[in-house]
Amino acid sequence: MENTGGPYLNTAAMTSPVGIVRLLQMTFGCTTFSLVAHQGGFSAAYGTFCMFVWTFCFAVTVFIITCEFTHLHRCLSLSWGNFTAAFAMLATLMSVTAAVIYPLYFVQLGCYPIGCEVRDFRIAASVFAGLVFLVYGAEVFLTRAKPGQVTSYMATVSGLLKIVQAFVACIIFGALVNDSQYGKYVATQWCVAVYSFCFVVTVVVVAFSVTGKTALLCFPFERSVVVYTFGAVLLYVSAAVIWPVFCFDSKYGSPRRPSLCAKGRCPWDSQLVVAIFTYVNLLLYVVDLAYSQRIRFVSHL
Repeated sequence: MENTGGPYLNTAAMTSPVGIVRLLQMTFGCTTFSLVAHQGGFSAAYGTFCMFVWTFCFAVTVFIITCEFTHLHRCLSLSWGNFTAAFAMLATLMSVTAAVIYPLYFVQLGCYPIGCEVRDFRIAASVFAGLVFLVYGAEVFLTRAKPGQVTSYMATVSGLLKIVQAFVACIIFGALVNDSQYGKYVATQWCVAVYSFCFVVTVVVVAFSVTGKTALLCFPFERSVVVYTFGAVLLYVSAAVIWPVFCFDSKYGSPRRPSLCAKGRCPWDSQLVVAIFTYVNLLLYVVDLAYSQRIRFVSHL
């Protein structure tokens, strides 16, 4: 057999601070969805989403630990540093969402009508869901780029913000499809086009970084990303002005929530969510643009 000149197993994948955090992610994630599946229970789209988050994050974490422990990640056509950094940020956002949604919709202080045992399981699952979020956040903190450190792009502030921007865009899309009446005016359709365009390009940037293919492009990727980020700021500025005007101005919409609007099925609520997260993403793109001036891309890490 060929001698690789080193151990076959990477024990640092288990014993390093990041490795220990990943083991905790796996443990807490497995505990959370096991508690829910065994006795806590879940229902409707909210519960299904939470279970998907915990099982998905658990599966990918097991994959990462296995690949690093056995050195199999060297056989993958991925920029491993970019992949793990991007996943850690995505898992942090998904897990904090699940940690808020599950107790909000499924936990109650009283035993009636679900029974005390089910209530206790749901409370325990909520506690571990919070721990899942904390350990994924800890990995982001440990692996983030330090000043002067040469690291992968997705570990930088700009790279991490790309994940957050895409995640916020998904929240906007969720509100848009929930009877937001965005097709009522051409102006609001323009806003949807802005959200869609920026989301697609952001995902493409992340995909090129994770796959490590940025060096194969026939144009300077880093300069293109900065130019795109500047364009995204301008586009989101237009959406941040247009959407509130055509949804909440009395000439086009309603400045106040209609009294007869049903809870959970009110277009005004969806429009408000879109407006809020439009400003959130605008702020994220502005911060991203500021940090983009201070980094240098390294595609092979």
